[in-house]
Amino acid sequence: MFIGNPTVRVFEEKIASLEEVEDAVAFASGMAAISAVAFTFLKPGDELVFSGPLYGGTEGFFFEVLTQLGIQVRDASGQPPETWIRPQTRMLYAETPTNPTLRINDLAAVGNLGREHGVITVVDNTFATPYLTRPVGYGIDIVLHSATKYLGGHGDTLGGVVGGPAEMMAELRSHGLRHVGGAISPADAFLLLRGVKTLALRMEAHCDGAEAVAGYLEQHPLVERVYYPGLPSHPDHELAARQMDRYGGMVSLELKGGEFAAKDFLDNLVFFTQAVSLGDVESLATHPASTTHELLPEEVLKRQGITPGLVRISVGIEDPQDLIEDIEQALAKTVAVNAQ
Repeated sequence: MFIGNPTVRVFEEKIASLEEVEDAVAFASGMAAISAVAFTFLKPGDELVFSGPLYGGTEGFFFEVLTQLGIQVRDASGQPPETWIRPQTRMLYAETPTNPTLRINDLAAVGNLGREHGVITVVDNTFATPYLTRPVGYGIDIVLHSATKYLGGHGDTLGGVVGGPAEMMAELRSHGLRHVGGAISPADAFLLLRGVKTLALRMEAHCDGAEAVAGYLEQHPLVERVYYPGLPSHPDHELAARQMDRYGGMVSLELKGGEFAAKDFLDNLVFFTQAVSLGDVESLATHPASTTHELLPEEVLKRQGITPGLVRISVGIEDPQDLIEDIEQALAKTVAVNAQ
């Protein structure tokens, strides 16, 4: 028995084609997709190993829900891949790029490790989209998205989608969709199909803007550090150059002055909307430590580099010079306030 809807099925087939996988299953949200994958392919006694940082909701789900079901969860961030696998390891999970510090996981290394040990590999490709990176080409088993973000692209719908081998997707549809119930509506699938039509155009504009904004921020005296894979100063720049067609529309920056400076900077922005989402045609900005990752313990935030002074920017499709001028005036006001 097939579980679905004609409009939803068209969206699933479109994503399967873009990600170059055999099949795909759509869900009501990104977290519905992630939880369905975990509930379908993990059982008590299994271990999930992830290389982070991850979206705070994902990490919270792993540690607060999966562990209560007898599934072990281990953070292997920064550890060599040869240490990731233990006898009980069943799944390797990573993002590309990571949220919010934009580190780049070596997908080929993760894929090879999974195949060598018979472990399922899962990559959240939300930030890159299939326009920039196609994880299954590096040996990854399952790719997933919060379709709410770049795939939808207009900030007006929710959705998630998972792609992979047909046999695994059939199991996911039967177990993770039918039993868990995170079904997407046909109306949301229609809006996501509308968004996918302009994905290539939007991603080029996002990348153009992000490259310009990151370059400006890197030379500003109030900015301690800029996280953008396209910058030669990024620790994973060479890996990103091999693995991505371009470097994406997300930029994070560490402001001198810590939390006060970060929040003051956000309040001074005019063209950027303060919002926890991303991938919209309009530019968005947020303070991860108090929003997207607020539920994580302080020691985890510190270990992952999610500091009080960190700001995450989702660069939209506006004129990059307009965005730079807005950032410039916001930083000028932040400097003035800090000087008082």
